Amino acid sequence: MSSEQDRAADVSNDDVESVEDVEDENADSNDITRQVLRQADVLAAIQGQLRQEMMNAMPPQVKRRIKALKKLQLEATDIESKFYEEVHALECKYHKLYQPLYTKRANVICGLHEPTDEEIAGMSDDEKEDELCADIKAKVKIEDLMPPKDQKAKEEAENMKNKDVQGVPEFWLTIFKNVALLSEMVEEHDEPILKHLIDIQVILLEKNPMGFVLEFHFSPNEYFSNSVLTKEYEMKCTPDETEPFSFEGPEIYKCKGCIIDWCKGKNVTVKTIKKKQKHKSRGSVRTVTRTVQNDSFFNFFNPPMLSDDPEAELDDDTQTLLTSDFEIGHYIRERIVPRAVLYFTGEALEGEEDYEEDDSEEEDEEDEEEEDEDYTPANNKKPNLAAAQGQMPQGDCKQQ
Repeated sequence: MSSEQDRAADVSNDDVESVEDVEDENADSNDITRQVLRQADVLAAIQGQLRQEMMNAMPPQVKRRIKALKKLQLEATDIESKFYEEVHALECKYHKLYQPLYTKRANVICGLHEPTDEEIAGMSDDEKEDELCADIKAKVKIEDLMPPKDQKAKEEAENMKNKDVQGVPEFWLTIFKNVALLSEMVEEHDEPILKHLIDIQVILLEKNPMGFVLEFHFSPNEYFSNSVLTKEYEMKCTPDETEPFSFEGPEIYKCKGCIIDWCKGKNVTVKTIKKKQKHKSRGSVRTVTRTVQNDSFFNFFNPPMLSDDPEAELDDDTQTLLTSDFEIGHYIRERIVPRAVLYFTGEALEGEEDYEEDDSEEEDEEDEEEEDEDYTPANNKKPNLAAAQGQMPQGDCKQQ
C-alpha cells in the first residue's frame, strides 16, 4: 500500500476531530428538549392518576350514570362528524363558484386582462390620501429621512411609474414578504424564483381522502422546469378510535409534496460547506466538503415522510415540523388565497395579531459556503419550515 493510501486510511479511522462542528451543541439542545417533554409526560400521568382515583371514589350508581353520559357523548360526536362532512361538501360546492373570480384575478395579475371602467366602478382612488401625501412631501423632504436602501427602492418605484408595466409585478412575492408567517420561510435566494410565481390555486378533494391541494403556478424561469409545484394535504373527519373524545372537526393528518426538477446549479435547497479537520496524533489539517440542506422556502415541497403504520410514533422534531407545515398549508388555503389582494396591500394584516419573533435560537455560522450544482438529496426528508407563531385558526390543522 502506498504512503498516500496509508495516510488516507489513517484519516478515515475514527481519529478525526472536527474543528468547527455544531453537532454537539445540537445534541445538548435536543437532550434539554427531551427532559422537558419527559417532565410534561410525568405531569400528565399524575393528572390521569388523580382523575382515575376520583372516579374510583364515586358510588357505583354514579359510575354507571357517568358511563351512560359518555356513551351519549360518543353518539353526539358521531353526529358532529357527519355535520362536518356536510360542511365540507357545501364548501366544495361554493368553491366552484369562486373559481371564475380567481381565474379573472390571475389574468389581471399576469397582464392577460386589462380591467375595464365597469370592472373598477365604485373603487376609490384614495385621492384624499394622495393629496395629503403631496402636502407632507411639499413641507418635508422625505428622501432626506430615508435610508439609502429605501431611497433606491423609492427611485425604482418612481421609474416603474413611467414604464409600460404588465399586470401586477411581484404580486405573490409581495404577499409572502408582508405576512410574517410566510416571510420567515423565504430566504434572499428564494426571492428571484418567487418573482416567477404567478398564481396559487386551491383544489378541494371532495371524497376520500378528504383534503385539499395547493398549486403554485410559475412562469418559465431559469431555476426549474416545473410549471406547477403542488402540496397535497389529506384530512379525516372521523373520531380517533383510541381517543374519540378528542374529536373537534376535520383534521389534517398527512401531507405530500412534489419533486422539483431543478436546473443544473440552481437548486437553492442544498449547499456545500467546507470544514477543517485536524488529525489527533499527527496534527495535520485537511479540508473536507459535504452537501447539506439549505434554508429555503422550497423545502416546503419536501415534507417528512410518514409511515403507513398508524401506530408508528413520530419523533419530536418530525412532530414539530408537521404541525408547522399543517398550519402554514391551512393558512394559505383559508386566508391567503381567498383574500390575496388585501394581503398584497396590507389591509388584511390590520385585523390580525402580530406574530412575535423567537430570538432564542442563534444561526450557526458555516465556513466558506458555495452552491452545489447538481446534488439531489434523495434521502433528505426534513423541510425547512418556520415555526408557526401567534394565534392560528382552529379546527383544521391538528396532528394526530
